[in-house]
Parts: sequence; C-alpha cells; structure tokens
Amino acid sequence: QVQLVESGGGLEHPGGSLRLSCAASGLTFSIYTMSWYRQAPGKERELVASIISPSDSTTYADSVKGRFTISRDNAKDTVYLQMNSLKPDDTAVYFCHARHRRVPGINYWGQGTQVTVSA
Repeated sequence: QVQLVESGGGLEHPGGSLRLSCAASGLTFSIYTMSWYRQAPGKERELVASIISPSDSTTYADSVKGRFTISRDNAKDTVYLQMNSLKPDDTAVYFCHARHRRVPGINYWGQGTQVTVSA
C-alpha cells in the first residue's frame, strides 16, 4: 500500500519560511518523479515544483522560482519543499505527488498540508 504523508505546513508571516516534507512508503522511491502541487480556494490545482531521480533535475512554476527549492533524499524516501520569502498568494493546500518514471499512469497523491501566509 503506497502512502505519501506530508508534514510541515502551518501559519507563517509574509517573508517567512516553511519547510514541507513528504515521506513515501510502499513504493520504490528512487524511480518516481516527485512533485509538489498546490490548490488555493476556488482555484485549480497547480504544479509548484518537480524533481527527477537520479539526475535531481528540477523544474519550478514561475511564481515560485528563486524562492522555493525542491529536494529529495532517496535514502529516506522523502521529498522536501523549502519555501522562503513567503507571500500571501502562496496560501494553499500543498500536495505531494509521485509519478512512475516509465509508466506515467502509475501515480499517487498525498492527503495535503495547509500553508497559510498572513500578517
């Protein structure tokens, strides 16, 4: 049974930082492209960042480039999202996503973690 468990969300002031973690189990973590998505109230879910193994090649949404950093630790089956210089527009539920590197139809979602940026 595959599980993706996010943690690290919460309330932060504008300009602050948060670090999200997503611990995976039940899959061969290293062969999955790991991503973070987010969904704000009334908006569609959007891709925030992705990281591919083993190259650790990353991609980011334009809205978070230079502020967010995605990383992974294959030894711990965990992907991270370091979020700096947070803005109120970053407020959303953040979801972890895993997609099989060779079979894109095999993919999994976490349950999400709330990030709220407010003064």
